Amino acid sequence: MPRYSKKAGEKVEKAMHEKKKGTLKSGRSGKKVTSRKQAIAIGLSEARKEGAKVPKKKTAKKKSSPRKKAASKKKAGRKKRTT
Repeated sequence: MPRYSKKAGEKVEKAMHEKKKGTLKSGRSGKKVTSRKQAIAIGLSEARKEGAKVPKKKTAKKKSSPRKKAASKKKAGRKKRTT
């Protein structure tokens, strides 16, 4: 089963052509887009807005610090003393 719809592919293709021509601009700042990945992201975003079948955006995973990991390991290893 395809992950992306035909409409999504067309939007990405259009964004890539604009990038190659040098006319593709980013949203708020309006700067010229030079990155291939950014052009693809813009195309998928436009497709999403129009209701095309596109998977959800991936969110960043939370990284726990090594200090927190060590503290939780110590806590797990301790046993309660009963006298």
